[in-house]
Order: sequence, then structure tokens, then C-alpha cells
Amino acid sequence: MKTALVTGITGQDGSYLSEYLLSLGYRVVGMLRRTSTQPTARIDHLRDKVDLAHADLLDQFSMVRLLEEYEPDEVYNLAAQSFVPTSFYEPVLTAEFTALGVTRLLEAIRHTRPQARFYQASSSEMFGKVVESPQTEATPFHPRSPYGVAKVYGHWITVNYRESYDLYACSGILFNHESPRRGLEFVTRKITDGVARIAFGLDDKLPMGNLDARRDWGYAGDYVRAMHMMLQQEHPEDYVVATGETHSVREFCQHAFHRVGLDYEDFVTIDPRFYRPAEVDLLLGKPDKARQELGWKPEVDFPSLVEMMVDADVQRYLKAGRSPVRGEIPEVVLSQS
Repeated sequence: MKTALVTGITGQDGSYLSEYLLSLGYRVVGMLRRTSTQPTARIDHLRDKVDLAHADLLDQFSMVRLLEEYEPDEVYNLAAQSFVPTSFYEPVLTAEFTALGVTRLLEAIRHTRPQARFYQASSSEMFGKVVESPQTEATPFHPRSPYGVAKVYGHWITVNYRESYDLYACSGILFNHESPRRGLEFVTRKITDGVARIAFGLDDKLPMGNLDARRDWGYAGDYVRAMHMMLQQEHPEDYVVATGETHSVREFCQHAFHRVGLDYEDFVTIDPRFYRPAEVDLLLGKPDKARQELGWKPEVDFPSLVEMMVDADVQRYLKAGRSPVRGEIPEVVLSQS
């Protein structure tokens, strides 16, 4: 039985990755920061199947202890301050977790468990103000947020440790990947929850920022498979993980409202507060290398992803005893509540 250490296990990707690794017969160890409250809702259904241990990306020695105790074969670093708008308000903290935290973990692995295979969660936000489209593994980075800058550091320090110390260390440059487990602060989940709230009469409007920003959106459950595949190769390589399609925030709104029989133009308003100080207008990945070398491809398309997320949020309100007052909830959703 292989052992996998997953940092950020309580996040969207951590929960899906843990499910996937458990299905493959892994022992999964999840790293948690010690706080007064533990936000474990995404992994509550896994609590009796995974080992949870306390350590912190800000404390290298806590990670050394963790590696010594559990001796993982694979380490997946998914922990970060990952919300782009927050990085503008807390740039130093973002750098500590999302950039330097990677170095601390790599140093702990180098001295404690150098035979372990390491996965770093890189991000399409590193491309930022793109110089070519679509973006590949060779596209230069031009990050447009403190988060993107921190991710670039994390990416290159992973390359550096691979080349300097012969660690099996690789990065997945993941483009936007969403799911019903996405945090409410992210634009996709803000939309789908907003649609549900409007359908149930809890809100009348959905204030948004730049509707013309375009992203390459995929399903998080598909993307965690690529993470695992990267660590099963003979040699460590970095890979772009994306769908190869781009859609605007406006299109996401259209699909989401249409799912409940409403027109987004009747409810979406523009609020300048939700514009970024430095906007990223277009991200589009070219996942050819992942398709050819890993044999990976996404299984959930864009319309299905949007419907999945809307349906999950609608079901939450139905289970809470709410009744829809606008639009038309699909019968398949009503029958599942």
C-alpha cells in the first residue's frame, strides 16, 4: 500500500484527490493547520478513511516531523492562499504560504524523505497577461496578481529542486477547475449559488465584475487524475492541464440561469468593486502534452459542469426546506432532493 501526503486536504482539490487515491488503494494522510475551528466539511465523508495530522507550511520543522512519522511515497502540495482577490489585500501572507511554503516543504522532503515523489499545484494565473494563446508548458509567465507571482515562485523552486537535488518533483499547471465543492468566494460558485438564491427568492440581483473575462474551465474531479498520473511517470515533467476551450464569465452566467429557466440579463448587475486592480482577460490552455504523454483527457464538458454546480446549490436550498419562487427547477433536480 502506497502512502500519499496531501496538503490542503480540506480544499476542493484535496477532497477529490483523496477520494481518488483511496479508490486506488492508497493510505491517505491529510495535513491540517491547527486552528480553533477545523473547516473539514469537504472531507467529513472521508474522516474514517484518511489520517489527519497537524503541520503548517509556515513551520518547516512541523513538516519534517510529519514526513518522518508517515514516510509518504507521494506528496501532493495543494495548500495555498488561493483566492486571487485576497492576494491583493494580503500579499505578504500569500507569499509566505503560496511561495515560501513550497520551499519549506521541498527542504523538508530533501532532508527527510528524498525518495518521495512531489507534486506542486501550479496555476494558469502564472501566465497572467498572456504573450501567446493558447498557453503551453513553454509559454512565458507574466503574472498579474500577488497570487500569480507567488505561484511562479513555487513553480520555479520546484524546477530548481528537481534539477539541483535530483528529486522527483513536478508541477501541474492547472487551468481553472471547478465543482460543487468550490468555495463561495470564487466567481463560478458565486454565480451558481446566486442563481439558486434568486430562484428561491432570497436575492433579487447578482452583482458581478468583468463579464467578458474568459477562462478555460474544467471539472476538479477530472484534474486530480492528472495530478496522480504525473507522479507515475518514469521521469518528472511539468504539464499543462486544461480543456483547450475558453468561455466568458457571461457565458457561465447564461448557462447557469438557463438551468433554472431564467434570463441572466434580468438579474446580473455590474459592480466596479469586483474588478481586479490588474485584470487577466483570457486564459486558454493547450493540454497536448498531458494527453499524449499521460493519456489524460477531461470527461466533464463546460455545460455539464455548470449544470452540476447549479443543481448542487439548488438541492442545498431544497434540503433546507426552501421552495423555489422563480423560474423552473428541472424535474431531475427536484427528484434528487
